[in-house]
Amino acid sequence: MAERGLLTDREREIITGEAEVSDSYQYRVASRIRNKIERMEEDASILKEHRTDLLEELQDVVCENN
Repeated sequence: MAERGLLTDREREIITGEAEVSDSYQYRVASRIRNKIERMEEDASILKEHRTDLLEELQDVVCENN
C-alpha cells in the first residue's frame, strides 16, 4: 500500500473521472481538497521555521509540476 500525498486514492479516482459519483459528491470532494490546500499553508510555515530543507523539497515538487 502506497502512502498518499495530498489526495487519497479515492479522491484521485473521482478527480480523474475514473469513479462515477454525483455532482454533489464531486463538489464535496473538491471542497475537502481545498481545505487540505489551505492547511498546507500552516505546514509550510512550520517547515520554514524548523526544516527549510524539507520546505525546499516541497517547493521543488510543487513548482516543477506547474
